[in-house]
Amino acid sequence: MKRVIVNPIFRDTVTFTKTSIETNGKYTEAELTLMPGGKNPLHYHLSYSETFTAIDGELGLGLARSKKKFLKPGETYTVEPKNLHHFFNPNEKEIKFKVVLKPGHEGFENSLRILYGLAEDGLVNKKGIPKRLQHIAIISCMSDMNLPGFFTLIFPLLKRVANKAKDSGVEQQLIDSYCI
Repeated sequence: MKRVIVNPIFRDTVTFTKTSIETNGKYTEAELTLMPGGKNPLHYHLSYSETFTAIDGELGLGLARSKKKFLKPGETYTVEPKNLHHFFNPNEKEIKFKVVLKPGHEGFENSLRILYGLAEDGLVNKKGIPKRLQHIAIISCMSDMNLPGFFTLIFPLLKRVANKAKDSGVEQQLIDSYCI
């Protein structure tokens, strides 16, 4: 499994320090390096919490209702399941931070590997969203990373598309291309 992945759209590097398999499902741990202006989209998870800890530089967190929180090195904040959030770098230099998912989530790990691989291959739009509906569906269902708004409304359709993609071998092709 790839331990280090890079996303040129979100402008970050993820290093998996402990995977769900390594912790018997208790947690997933990763260290991220985020370039100035880097961020990920607003999203939420249903099945796990995310705990963010700033390591080097100030980490910005966007939360529900347009609230923002800024973590200084050593400070921690946990986003519970079902809560909207995203992270961003408000600084003019790169930052480092740690993320811990509880419980661990192998699907999240693989979905990031796939998403970042697609981004490196130019198969996402300028917002980092895959260009193919099948890929969006697979990543959404695999990761339990849910986007608000329009994507929430079409999630039942995405789930059907993901199931068909799994049955036809597309999901396995993505895993073979980007996760091994």
